[in-house]
Parts: sequence; structure tokens; C-alpha cells
Amino acid sequence: MVDNQETKIVRTVCRECYSACGMLAYVQNGRLVKLEADPRSPRTRDGLCWKIQASIERLYHPDRLHYPLKRIGERGEGKWQRITWDEALDTIALKFNEIKDVSGPEYVAFIKGRYDRRCDLVSRMGNSFGTPNIIGIDNTCYIPSASGRLMTYGFDGRPDFSGSPDCIMLWGREIGPPIQPGTKFIVVNAIRTEAAKKADLWLQPRPATDLALALGILNVIVNERLYDQDFVDEWTVGFEKMAAHVQQYSPEKVAKITWVPAEKIVEAARVFAGSRYACLQTGNASEDTFNSTQFARAISIIQAICGQLDIPGGTVQAMDGPIDREGKARDVLWDLLPPEQRAKRLGAENAHFPADPLWEPIANKPAELQSQYLVRSILEGKPYEVKGAFIIGCNPVMTWSHSMRAFDALKRIGFLAVADLCITPSAFLADIILPSASPLEADAVAVNGLGMGDTYLQAQQKVVQIGECRSDLEIIISLANRLGLGRYFWKDLHTYLDAYLAETGITFDELRRRNHMVSSGMGYRKYLKTGFNTPSGKVEIYSSLCEKWGYEPLPSYYEPRETIVSAPEMVDEFPLILTSAHDKIFVHSQDRHLDVLRRRNPRPLVMIHPDTAAGLGIQEGDEVFIENRRGRIKQTATLGEDVDPRVVSVAYGWWLPEKGPSGEYGWVEANINILTDDAPPYSPEIGSPSMRGFLCKVYKVGGT
Repeated sequence: MVDNQETKIVRTVCRECYSACGMLAYVQNGRLVKLEADPRSPRTRDGLCWKIQASIERLYHPDRLHYPLKRIGERGEGKWQRITWDEALDTIALKFNEIKDVSGPEYVAFIKGRYDRRCDLVSRMGNSFGTPNIIGIDNTCYIPSASGRLMTYGFDGRPDFSGSPDCIMLWGREIGPPIQPGTKFIVVNAIRTEAAKKADLWLQPRPATDLALALGILNVIVNERLYDQDFVDEWTVGFEKMAAHVQQYSPEKVAKITWVPAEKIVEAARVFAGSRYACLQTGNASEDTFNSTQFARAISIIQAICGQLDIPGGTVQAMDGPIDREGKARDVLWDLLPPEQRAKRLGAENAHFPADPLWEPIANKPAELQSQYLVRSILEGKPYEVKGAFIIGCNPVMTWSHSMRAFDALKRIGFLAVADLCITPSAFLADIILPSASPLEADAVAVNGLGMGDTYLQAQQKVVQIGECRSDLEIIISLANRLGLGRYFWKDLHTYLDAYLAETGITFDELRRRNHMVSSGMGYRKYLKTGFNTPSGKVEIYSSLCEKWGYEPLPSYYEPRETIVSAPEMVDEFPLILTSAHDKIFVHSQDRHLDVLRRRNPRPLVMIHPDTAAGLGIQEGDEVFIENRRGRIKQTATLGEDVDPRVVSVAYGWWLPEKGPSGEYGWVEANINILTDDAPPYSPEIGSPSMRGFLCKVYKVGGT
């Protein structure tokens, strides 16, 4: 038991994922000794998750980077020399400015990971530096869905779980909200997750056919007149065109495409549309397919015609205020990039979400560069060869599609700098590595919607200092100043945090003292006063933006590449359909070096139906190969009826840090993205590649 008389207690939040869970950190003699749930935080009423419980090991793990490193051997040899922060930052700035002066700013790329405040600063740095090549995860995570919502009804809707919905539909997402007695619960997922086991109705589609299923549900809602006639008449445009369009997606036809029985499609439509207050939450499963954005459009149309927009228990819009600023064009300084530089953006010829005055007030900024175009640039020199890159907050070798090409590109690039907590498969290829601080080592402002329309700011407070580690925000601000961009940045971290909070009227220190939570406020049916933030001022079932840009104004389902339908000639060799799932205790490819988590999940597991496994001579715990035309990986078989006999569910994000530098940290052994493709066709709107739903084969190690 900790003696509180000798212990400093710091109230802060976890930022290992998006949830910003409140916690109390106990510090003795400068060392973190215990974490517990903050009783004031609505996020941690059920205690701390395993990711938070691993925080102490994450801080003090022997693999942590404590100071900057410079490569002294061949790239990929794993030989490093300790250097100072001044030398590291000066080297990066010198290299980038040399490339800019000799070739042009577009020859430098800035690469960032999952969205948070540092992503805005990376974009700000790239735009002020003059490069159009800022690579995020826009095309495979969240932004396809957000863009579909924005194009349809003009705001990024959130499920209002606090508004006592009568029905909740959870689509392609494993973890849902607590379900109150009397609430109808529908789950759509290719895998029978824990949420699916609790559902009143579970729909199990063939992977990557989500859009077809959504259009089948729309067909039922339209033909049975289950929609809200008054809302449709007053607040939508294009309903009649949509009603005619979805006639081609009868439940019977959609059942053949998706494997979901027609009667379940009808039941799902009736339950959702027949509820007075209903909300729908989607996950990442639909966002890395060819149909990503149009699926979001179809889901948005379902919500709209059922009258479930901006009402209690429906899909709500956060109050627009000074803290609702994630990704705003004014913060990322997108306007600093002149048109001639925007035209040099890699992949610009594909016109994914083109810059347009009609779109900017809705989305605040255009979507950013898709990773496949950077890989093509480096490996093929098309349209030019990027010579330098800075990676922060991500691990592209593990998370980009067709990982072998991503690895080859990063190994070939002229100069690479990476900021991370430890040496990852991507950092392994760097010329300079910067030691990032974890959230427990850094002050920051956390933005949290708490699963409701209300938005909160919370103070993330620095608890301890590890070595010479610096927060990603500090690193970006320092590097920007070294690049000569100081007029667009701030002198240090706290000056930035105070500037970010200026419109709230408080400083960061005041935010700490206010129980680290400031709310934007909440309201419903705001469209009654302002209309919808679309070109027509109404919900655009028939999208004028899509029509203008050459995309389809009404969602249509297209079969992805390499499936039982689009490539039947492959089925004999590759008879199974691949989907993937996140391990619940990990975030993306993070933390595979932490013993406390690896003891709970020591190895990557591929789920195979028992009948399928029996036919392949595979038993529980066998090591198996998963193979397709791009490569082969090895995972451990786990048998279960939660997956269809025609489908295998492969673990995502796995590398093996215990293999060390001589084994390249085991990234080639189990990484699912060795199997995914970075070749076209991509989703027209945002460039999503196909990362699930394709064909593969599975066989026991030692077999054929």
C-alpha cells in the first residue's frame, strides 16, 4: 500500500488510445509507482483497461529510447551512436532545407499516425515548409466515414448514447456502449464479437460487402415507407432519386452478395427505422475498402431519412465553439500552400477530394496524401522521387498496405528521421531517431467527446521525466523553429498550449486547476436555426459535391478486387476470405514489447472455423501460414465458431520485438499488411486501398 504522506498524486489522462480516460498517478521519489481510476472521470467508472495498466512497464521498459541516436552503420544494420538533441534537430533541419533548396520542398514528406493534436502541428509544419506531401491515415481510418457524413448532412455526427436511445446499431465495431434495459441492440460484424453475443440481432456479412448491406436496408426502409416523411420533405434533397436507385438492392439480391439472410436485412431495417430514438456507430472495418466513403454516405442517408439527426439518442452534432478545433484549416495553415505547390502533391492526378471552395467550409481542410503514392514516388520515381521524410507517431512498415513495398521505400529514401518511444521496424531504418515521451511524461490538452455530442477539454499532466525524452508536441515545435518556421509556431510547448486555449479564456495552468475538464455545451436540433452545413442547406441524399467532382452522387456497391465474385479463377488456389481484427489490449502496432500485455496475448492468432480447420488438418495452437499472391505470414491457429467457415480472421499489427535488430524485430513474420495491396483501384473519393475481404489460403507450417 502506498503511503500518501510520501507520495505525490497527479490527476491526468491516458492517451494511449482516443478515450482520454482519467486516472490518478502516484509518484514516489520521481518514479511512478501506481495508477488508479480517477473517480471524477466518466471514462473510468469501470476501472482501468489493460493498456493503462501497462503504463508503468511502458515507462521503464529497457527498450525505451532515452536520448537521440544517429545511424553509424548501413541502413538496417542496427548500429547507433548517442548524440545530443541539438545535433539531432540541427541535422534533420539541415538535411530538409538542403533538399528544399536543391530540389524543392515537395521532395520532403511529413508522415504522421493516428489523429491527435500533434497531427495538426505536423500538417502546420509541412504546409509552412511548403510541401504538399503530408501523409496521414485519412484514407483508411475515420476520415472516409467522417467525409461521408460531412458530404451528406454537413457535420461529423456522433452517437448520443447519453440520450437514452431506443435502438443502437453497432456496425463493424467490436466495443460498444453499455446497453440499457429495453434498448434494442443490433450488431453488424463479420465476426461474432462479445458485442454480437449480447445483441438482439446480429448480421454477419461477407467481409467488405458492408455497402451492399446498407443499400439493402435502405431498400426496405424506402419500400415499406418506414422513413420520417416530414423530415424528408422539409430537410432533404434527392430522396426520390435515391428511392429509385435502391430498387436494384432488394433484400434477396443483397443476401446473395453479403450472405446475410434477407429476413434479417428486413428485420434490421424495421427495428432501426421503427425506433423513435436510434443511433448508429461504425468502426474501422469499412474504411479500408474500395467502397469506404460511399458506405458512410449510405449509413448517413439511413440516419437522415429516419429522422435521427441531432435529436436526443440519435446522431448528434457537437456545439461549435472554441474547443471544437481538431484539423481546422486555420490551425494547419493550409492556405500557406500556394496552388502551384498543391498541384505537385503525389497522386494529385487521381483528384481524391480536390480543393474546392464548396468543400472547405464543410470539412475545414482537404484530405491528406495517401501512403501508396509516397511509396510509388520513392520506388518508381513517379512523378518524382521524394528524398527525405520525417515520421512521428506511427509505424508505416507495420500499418501501411503492402508492407514489403513500404519497407523497401523507407530503406531506399535518402534521409529518414523518426520519433518514437522505442525502436520499431520503421525506426530501424532511420538516420536519426528522436526519443518521444509517453503521455505520462508530457503536458498536453486532450479533446474528448465522451461518446456524446458534448466535447470536453482535459489537462494531460506530466507525471515523470524519463531520460531526455521529449513530447511529440515539443519535438515538432523545436524542429519547426530549426527549419526557419518560427513565425508560424511558438517558442515552447506551454506557449503553444496557452495559445491553443486562448479562445476558451483560460490558460493551461487554469485548465489544470479546473478539475481538467471544460465543456463546449450541448444542444439539439440546431439545424432548425442554421440549416445543414451543405451547399443546399439540407441533407443531401443526392450529393451535389459528389456530382460536381465526378464521384457518384448516390452510393453504388462495387465488388472489391480478388474476391469470390471478382476473381473466381483464384478460388481453387486461394479458397478462403481474409478479414482482420485488432487485439483488444493493443493499439495498432504498439506495445508488442510489453510483458504485461504479451502474457495476456503472447502471439498473433488467426481465427479459423473448426470445420475449416478439420479439413485442413489444423488443430488449436498449430502454427499456420496465411498466404496470397503478395506474400506469406505465420500466425497461431485458434479455432472457433465466431467466424464463418469461409472466412479467416487474421490478427493485425503484429511484430516481434524480442527478435531484436538482427532479426529486424520480426516484422516480416506475422504482419498482415504483407498480404494487403497498395495497387489500384482505390476508392475514388479518398483513395482507400483494399485491406480486407480478399482471397487467401491457410495451411499448417510444414504442409503445403
